[in-house]
Order: sequence, then structure tokens, then C-alpha cells
Amino acid sequence: MSNGRIFATMYSAEDGVPDGMKVDTLGRVFCTGSGGIWVFGPNGAHLGIIRGPEVPRNIAFGGPDFRTVYTTPGESIYSFKVKTPGIRPY
Repeated sequence: MSNGRIFATMYSAEDGVPDGMKVDTLGRVFCTGSGGIWVFGPNGAHLGIIRGPEVPRNIAFGGPDFRTVYTTPGESIYSFKVKTPGIRPY
């Protein structure tokens, strides 16, 4: 990579580290980490954290319309709907 730069930073005192990452069709980045799923705009601006009952480790968009987010904190699987679909990996 040439001309690389830091896209975003994820500082938090809560449990969890940056891990699973996916992008929606608007270019927003969803990254599992401390306290939940961190959401960043296409420019790297932190838009918020989607919190759940457990600290997530990975994330995926799915369902027939790719508007269902699945997250796996450890031994559980959670899902929730979003308005903007994720980018299909194929």
C-alpha cells in the first residue's frame, strides 16, 4: 500500500478489540470492538456504537435483502435489521 493513512481509531476502556468488519452500500464501515459494533462513515468519522447484550467478535450482513446483521459474541448469535443493505461479498 502506498500513501496509506489511518482510517479511524477505536479507543475505549471497555472489553473487546477491533475484529470483524463489514461495509454497507453507503460506504459505512461496521467494525466489532469494545462495547459493541462501531459504525464509521466513508470518511472515517465515528457515527456511533450499536450495543448488544454481549461484546461482539464478528459480523456479517445476510438475509435475502442483505439488511439483516448477524453478530457472534462467542457462543451466541444475534441478529437485527438495518435500513441500508450490506455489500454482497460475491
